[in-house]
Amino acid sequence: MRDARREGSPYPKADLTLRGLARLADLTVAFALAQVSPQIGPVLSAFYLLVADGLMQGQSIGKKVFGVRTVVVPRRAPAGYHESMLRNAPFALVAVFWSVPLLWPVFFVAGVPIVAFEAYMIVSDRLGIRIGDIFADTQVVDGKVLAKDDAVVRDLTHAAPAPPSPPASATRQRAAA
Repeated sequence: MRDARREGSPYPKADLTLRGLARLADLTVAFALAQVSPQIGPVLSAFYLLVADGLMQGQSIGKKVFGVRTVVVPRRAPAGYHESMLRNAPFALVAVFWSVPLLWPVFFVAGVPIVAFEAYMIVSDRLGIRIGDIFADTQVVDGKVLAKDDAVVRDLTHAAPAPPSPPASATRQRAAA
């Protein structure tokens, strides 16, 4: 297996079945949004795909249902809207190609290969990193893994409390002596 991220990641690869089901759920939501109106539906669909991972602390609707999360690896924090837009731009573009009948030839010539290459990257990479993840410096992880990481960080920051400061009167007495 190869590693798309040079410095690696502290997180293991997310379960591909859960990740695939989450993407399928998100595409279902996007398809439903596209059906709202012929004029605004495709725009809503593409917008949802762009910002979905920033909606609920690194979780789209599909990721929330299936228990996976998008994490900004260097910060060890859930992805926000900025990272979501960077990592999901290829899928939003494909959604626009698919939603506009005039662009269907572009969908088959460019959109299908984009999705196929992204899927290949997820399966073949040791950490499940795809091109969108490289752009945003993110990784999809099991939601429980991030919860454990947060607990470890909390334990480390709260493990050694600072010694109590001396009362103000004791400080004044030392200064006077």
